Amino acid sequence: MTPRIDWPDLPAVARTAVEARTGAALAAEPIADGLTCAVAVRLVTGDGAFFVKGVPVEDGRGREAQRWEVTVSPLVGPASPVLRWQVVAGGWDLLVFDHVDGEHADLSRPSNRALVARVLRSVQGVAAPAGVPSFAARFADVLDAEQLALLSGSALLHTDTNPHNLLTGAGRAWLVDWAMTAAGPAWVDVAYTAVRLMEADVAAREALDWAAQFPSWRAADRVAVEAFVAGVCRQWESVVGAAGARRSNARFAALLGAPVAVP
Repeated sequence: MTPRIDWPDLPAVARTAVEARTGAALAAEPIADGLTCAVAVRLVTGDGAFFVKGVPVEDGRGREAQRWEVTVSPLVGPASPVLRWQVVAGGWDLLVFDHVDGEHADLSRPSNRALVARVLRSVQGVAAPAGVPSFAARFADVLDAEQLALLSGSALLHTDTNPHNLLTGAGRAWLVDWAMTAAGPAWVDVAYTAVRLMEADVAAREALDWAAQFPSWRAADRVAVEAFVAGVCRQWESVVGAAGARRSNARFAALLGAPVAVP
């Protein structure tokens, strides 16, 4: 996780540049969630509330992630909070979004799962813009060329639908933080989210039933799903070892109908 700093610790020129757009800050509340940003804050002004996130300009990887957020923001419409401004000042690259009043999705609750399905379905038909990184390329070190071809596609993917990136409130959900966007088969986000359901102690069969409401999942090539599962499991095992990966890998294997119970 990128070390965080508080709003008052940003250079004054950066804060002034943001507040020239948002209005003067009346309060700045740190937000702990998120792995890649160095500052994340709910900024309250006389004109409303905003979510500000950003990285130092020398953080090449962080700026690349933010560049993709800026690129896809107009494409994901009401599914995500509106990006109002990108501000580069005082050595910082800052994104300013409308703040939405929501809580992290509790995927153990059927009502929340319904809201998440609705917002995910709303972006299933969005095409990835030119230049978006290939989803298949993430697995170039663990899959062969034939398997990689099965994971190619033109749909815009989020790829990180964990509950911290799923906010619910006022009878709806928002899908936030598109920093890990990719181009690939639309069913990939459904698969990742079904695994998140299992992590919330939803039975594998019930998670698969939830996934089945998506046409992209129903039409998914089983061999392609097998390649996806193999790629994810091999990568995770290379990071934490066979024993450490066993529980997570069992959930991904459950996408293929395998039992999920592990010691």
